[in-house]
Amino acid sequence: MTKGQRAIALAMAAAVTAAAGSALAEEPKRGGTANVVIQPEPPGLIMGLWQNAPTQMVAGNIYESLLKYDQELNPLPSLATEWEVNDDGTVYTFHLKDNVLWHDGEPMTADDVVFSVTDFLAETHPRLRVSLEHVENVEALDDHTVQFTLKQPFGPFMGIFEVGSMPITPKHIYEGTNFQDNPANNHPIGTGPFKFAEWERGSHIHLVRNEDYHVEGLPYLDEVYWHVIPDGASRAVAYENGDVDVLPGGSVENFDVARLSELPNTCITGGGWEYFSPMAWMWLNNREGPLADKRVRQAVLYSIDREFARDAIWNGLGEVPTGPVSSKVRFYEPDVPRYDYDPDKARELLEEAGYDGEEIRMLPLPYGETWQRWAEAVRQNMQEAGFNVSMEATDVGGWNQRLGDWDYDMAFTYLYQYGDPALGVTRNYISSNIAKGSQWNNVQGYEDERVDELADEGAVAFPDEKRQEIYSEMQKIIVEDAPIAWLLEIEFPTIYRCDMKDLIQTAIGVNDGFGDAWLDR
Repeated sequence: MTKGQRAIALAMAAAVTAAAGSALAEEPKRGGTANVVIQPEPPGLIMGLWQNAPTQMVAGNIYESLLKYDQELNPLPSLATEWEVNDDGTVYTFHLKDNVLWHDGEPMTADDVVFSVTDFLAETHPRLRVSLEHVENVEALDDHTVQFTLKQPFGPFMGIFEVGSMPITPKHIYEGTNFQDNPANNHPIGTGPFKFAEWERGSHIHLVRNEDYHVEGLPYLDEVYWHVIPDGASRAVAYENGDVDVLPGGSVENFDVARLSELPNTCITGGGWEYFSPMAWMWLNNREGPLADKRVRQAVLYSIDREFARDAIWNGLGEVPTGPVSSKVRFYEPDVPRYDYDPDKARELLEEAGYDGEEIRMLPLPYGETWQRWAEAVRQNMQEAGFNVSMEATDVGGWNQRLGDWDYDMAFTYLYQYGDPALGVTRNYISSNIAKGSQWNNVQGYEDERVDELADEGAVAFPDEKRQEIYSEMQKIIVEDAPIAWLLEIEFPTIYRCDMKDLIQTAIGVNDGFGDAWLDR
């Protein structure tokens, strides 16, 4: 363990101690402003239209879903207060709060839930759309009761009600409109603890306290400013100078984490990512060119020194993945083919495949210097193994466009796994989820009939032992085919002022944390 890694470990231990002590602290104080970094600037704040991590981080405090989840992924009430499931697991009935208002003052009812699920999100949300394939019907039994009837039991169904997965959207604003072009997209209207006030692009997003919030006494804070600071060094300086209170995971370069964690009144935690289990990888375009050959894709994996990247670029935070399912997610299978760093093996495979030095275009993820350094390290690894790799940098908008149009050969990304393969993994590998325009589906264009079958079977199998058997087979096939270059199970430490209390309360952390947070000042 390096000095920096020891510093981070000690800071996290101190944060746990501080959190334990907070149970004995005085009553929460009302008022104050939270200043938070958001990196990069979101492309938009309508959660159904955008699934980018920055969008979810800001807008998760504007919108809500039926449930929240604790850090053990147990469901908690949110817009729904109670729920029942029939004996065969095919009918789920949710009872909604009766005092919930949209931010424009209109009442939120079961009709909004039905519209969100069956109209708005079914069209705009590719990840949720995969889960909705298991739903036969959604209906409002009355203004405050919603019933979901499934085609058959769906094991992870109770896990799809997180705010980024199923954000409830106002029917009276969106019904009958072009969802992508609705003028309300510039002024999000939710039911959450904070209202949208202002977005000065390139500077900040300003949220203000929802005085009519349906949870009595919340939120404590008056306002939250999300500051857009494009330069990583400047974000670190903003924290050092006291200009910001919270550095969410990934908002500063990894090489600054150890130093910042040693500052006075500074706490650090890895909590609040349990629902997401983020995994970084490179999309490999399976459709054409050298990467259409499985052997070339396998050579990519053999050529990359992933342990070096973890230790030198990510401060030792995270684990090297063995395949499509994170080791932190249910039904992980460790017994799969391994792609340890072996440039000689990569060269053998390239020769066998007849690779002739054709240029391969790489898109880094435009989320800061850490990602740029990572792309450069991967390119160097691959070039040393015999690949001809060119780097084509873009901004966030260009990155979104290029991936959505399949205009790339290799592209860095990271995606969330949502606690279950049926929710956050199979969406990236099943052929039915290949569609242009999205950066979050089967972007690489991988098709395997048996994987499609196993993905369907795993979602509805019972009991869990059967699901494990199915997903183990699926993982072995996918790892052999290497449709993606899996890079790292990411750990994102959140750095914050120790007098910012109760910030991380759920399995999505900062993404819905400011509704409970308060300042002990």
